[in-house]
Amino acid sequence: MGVQGLTGFVEERGVFFTELRVRDTKLVIDGSSLYHRLCFAPDADFRRGGDYGAFTAAVRDFFGALRACGVAPFVVLDGGRGAEDRKLPTLRGRAAEQLRAAHGLSRGAGGCLAPLLTREAFVQALGRLGVPFVQCFAEADREIAGLANRWGCPVLSLDSDFFVFDLAGGYCPLSHFQWQSVRAAAGPQGCYVPARCFSAERFCGHFGSLSKALLPLFAVMHGNDFVGLEALEAFFSKVRLPRGCAAGRGGKHLRLQGLLNWLAQFAEPAEAVDNVLKYLKKHQREEIREILCTSMEDYAPSDVNLEDFFLNGSYECEAARKADVPQWVLDALAKGKLAPFVINALILRSTFLRVQVENMQRPSAHSTALPIRQVIYGLLLRVSHSTEDASPSKQTNELPVVCEFDRCQKTLKKTFVQAASLPPDFCGDRFPLDKLMEVPVSCRQTLLLETLGVKMSFLEPIPSHLQLPAAVTCYWIRCSEPKVKLNQLKALLLMIVSGELQGITSDPDPTVLPAEDDTVAYNEFLKWKEKKLQNNDFDLDAAHSFCQWQCCLQMGLYLNQLLGTPLSEPDLSRLYTGTLVHRLYQELKSAPSVENLFILSPKMAQLYLVLLNTVES
Repeated sequence: MGVQGLTGFVEERGVFFTELRVRDTKLVIDGSSLYHRLCFAPDADFRRGGDYGAFTAAVRDFFGALRACGVAPFVVLDGGRGAEDRKLPTLRGRAAEQLRAAHGLSRGAGGCLAPLLTREAFVQALGRLGVPFVQCFAEADREIAGLANRWGCPVLSLDSDFFVFDLAGGYCPLSHFQWQSVRAAAGPQGCYVPARCFSAERFCGHFGSLSKALLPLFAVMHGNDFVGLEALEAFFSKVRLPRGCAAGRGGKHLRLQGLLNWLAQFAEPAEAVDNVLKYLKKHQREEIREILCTSMEDYAPSDVNLEDFFLNGSYECEAARKADVPQWVLDALAKGKLAPFVINALILRSTFLRVQVENMQRPSAHSTALPIRQVIYGLLLRVSHSTEDASPSKQTNELPVVCEFDRCQKTLKKTFVQAASLPPDFCGDRFPLDKLMEVPVSCRQTLLLETLGVKMSFLEPIPSHLQLPAAVTCYWIRCSEPKVKLNQLKALLLMIVSGELQGITSDPDPTVLPAEDDTVAYNEFLKWKEKKLQNNDFDLDAAHSFCQWQCCLQMGLYLNQLLGTPLSEPDLSRLYTGTLVHRLYQELKSAPSVENLFILSPKMAQLYLVLLNTVES
């Protein structure tokens, strides 16, 4: 969510904040704001598909700084779009913005775009660090506010809606949370994070006697992610707002200030709403009253009790119950074991496919992974394989359809995609979605591998945590259009091996000492990485191919999760480093000997050959 122009207004004034030393407290963190903030680091590369290792290191450093200050973090993530799908117009606008950013980056312009698997890498990092987190059924703002008020602790976010919520422990914007400058205090109290906390009292005092209770009405009237301004234009064109109001350029903050000054004359929201409606045509009034009152509820802290979840792992949500979401799906969603993509497909039959920096002249990179998505849709929306009396045409008509928002050249288009029909084991009344986990794990693994076009016997020589990426790579080679080049495949596999080597040497299992030749090989690899690049050109076609691989990996992960992880989930922080795979590809073209980069470690050289032989066969 977000209130248009409010962050800019508050930041420009600067007088609405108090200094805060954050230490020895609980802290409720808006997970979506945090992972975007950390992935948009100043030195990040946004053209080559993300460096999940560097991102994960930033996540680790952030929570390390909190731990040093005695801060107990609780991370709350957004879930799906919610059964009413009220934010759809905003999300379409946001997707179009991301598409423009991706197109600019593909042509060498600046800009920021979160890599495709950032959310998944973040959830994995939280799990490994033991940071308590929950993923909500829908948007998290109200649940964040409810939990922070229950505990009387601050909220950490970058969402301007938190200027509007009535928060007992205050709102700390991430932009003023100096976690990289932890300071030691004099005396026994230990170190703290310097921060600034928004003061709603100071803000309301700036507008005379404005009541805090009127801030939700202000947010709704001024425009947020749920409510557009069109219906209220008649009000704004007729009312005389204090301090004058210009609509056009530069008039953004004037309208905002004028509206706040105008609202300050009322004691409570109902009186203000009555006065707004006087400016509207009679036949519109009741409908607008309904919209305003419903929308103000978006700023009432939620009745979902997240404290229960953090104490005993139970996530109870009325909206999910109304939407008939099976309990195991809701539990898995809350624990981050299913993605929002899955819940949107299930409830709304509608999904957004996030754009990457790819070749805009070609079909979307996501089209390669379409058959995997169709199996996901088939499992969620359950379709039977064959009924004795159904004619082929009748069967086709019965397949459920999902609406996908994806890129078509440089515009956002919606396409209707049929769910796949599934093998008999997964059909009919025997195993509906709520009983999917009762299907034997061997059948679930078979469905995953058949979807990816791989037999388990092929994957057996590969370490278990790399079997899913290897299967996805086989699928990518078979289904990509244009065909994957051999040097692209080799670069990808060398990158995966480098992640394994780094894992053994710099993040080792304390019970096993890394072999000496592994350490030597890793040091040689680091020396090679530090060498000046002869050719740092950006190859858009290679980028497109690696984007296709990430799309296949994303949907492979989601299908594996939905089937209860019949293959173990790979560690994304070691699996994909965009700057490295692009560099390896460039160097393989001019110096094929790069293929022997890990020759000093027999174990890694062997792993590379096993991966290459498996995938090529």
